[in-house]
Amino acid sequence: MLTETLGPVLIANRGEIARRIIRTVKRLGLRAIAVHSEADADLPFVREADEAVLIGPANPAQSYLDAEKVLAAARATGAKAVHPGYGFLAENAAFARAVIDAGMVWIGPAPESIDRMGDKINARNLMEAAGVPVAAGTRAPVTDLSLALRAAETIGYPVMVKTASGGGGIGMSVADDDEGLAKAFEQAARAAARFAGDALDGPAVLLERYIERARHVEVQILGLPDGRVVALGERDCSVQRRHQKVVEESPSPGITAELRERMLAAAVRAGEAVGYLGAGTVECLVDADAQDFVFLEMNTRLQVEHPVTELVTGLDLVELQLRVAAGESPEVRIATGGHAIEFRVYAEDPQRFLPGPGKIAVWGEPAIEGVRVDSGYEAGNTVTPFYDPLMAKLCVYGETRADALELGRKAVAGFIVEGPKNNLPFCSELLEHPEFVTGDYDTGLVARMRA
Repeated sequence: MLTETLGPVLIANRGEIARRIIRTVKRLGLRAIAVHSEADADLPFVREADEAVLIGPANPAQSYLDAEKVLAAARATGAKAVHPGYGFLAENAAFARAVIDAGMVWIGPAPESIDRMGDKINARNLMEAAGVPVAAGTRAPVTDLSLALRAAETIGYPVMVKTASGGGGIGMSVADDDEGLAKAFEQAARAAARFAGDALDGPAVLLERYIERARHVEVQILGLPDGRVVALGERDCSVQRRHQKVVEESPSPGITAELRERMLAAAVRAGEAVGYLGAGTVECLVDADAQDFVFLEMNTRLQVEHPVTELVTGLDLVELQLRVAAGESPEVRIATGGHAIEFRVYAEDPQRFLPGPGKIAVWGEPAIEGVRVDSGYEAGNTVTPFYDPLMAKLCVYGETRADALELGRKAVAGFIVEGPKNNLPFCSELLEHPEFVTGDYDTGLVARMRA
């Protein structure tokens, strides 16, 4: 059935996630079609696909973000389905509709679900109506500073200020007083104009009560064609720099079993509220001291950190995405066990976390039992400045968290990258930090490490 419904599958992405999707697509007996820019012509995902199509120059706006070029490649190669991966066009409802209108299968949620959850204010209001806990905050777009100041007076400082749309921590900052709010609002307004298309004189900004010493914990859900929504466990994503995730683990070491059950149940309600289909993630902020949580946002796609869930459940989330897109409602057995940690290996300065592109002279992945590497590069490739500097995801699995930490130390030490700057030294440092070792950390950990 999969072959008849989905094959060939075009992967509208690049690097490690394209390579990872290709692996499952081919294992299921389907043809995998890659699209690539001129800058990526020599990367492994292009070679490993059954067919690859050049769609433009390095600039993502002229290649990976050009929906018409991606669709043209799909039509020219006879693709029956499109998998967007994450980033680029993955949460673009207009692109999803265009794929469907072209008679192809969109491997993702319905465009309507993407629309409803893509606006953080709308999503927040929907979740509150569905009985999912939300932080005190604004229920309508805040379009000027005077409105923001009045809202902050009602909510109470500190407040988190962020754009109503867009992800990846873009435009997010914390304000402790009116002066800080003025700066944070201007930053969010500029980000809204740049990334979300809002006008500078009327940006869509959201204010919420800021939880100090918060953990960032997300729940992986899977919506099935028969209407069921299943929670596949949680991931702790609290190790972040500038609101960008660096390390993720499952299960979270900072929540109780009782809180875990409440979060999983709330995530299922969130998915049901929007008729969610396929793989998605409900992100939450956790007050570790109070053992309580609030909804943060919903990602209507596969997450970068999905391997940690795969390692503790034994599931292949990409395969589940494909089967759901083909109309199947597989029985998902959720028998979690062990502990998994993912280290994102970036081409960046390990002190200031600034991108450090360059040609890879040496690339040596650790060949150790219990270690999984999802990589997008190999020796001889060049990490260019045009895209996210993520080179690989180094994942470890152990029976206990202590086992995973020890394996992580060996895996990080055994991963050799020469040429571009990389953050492996930071990963080694993190693995010896008392807060991370004990599991008693929050989203401010990296900032404290670099203070």
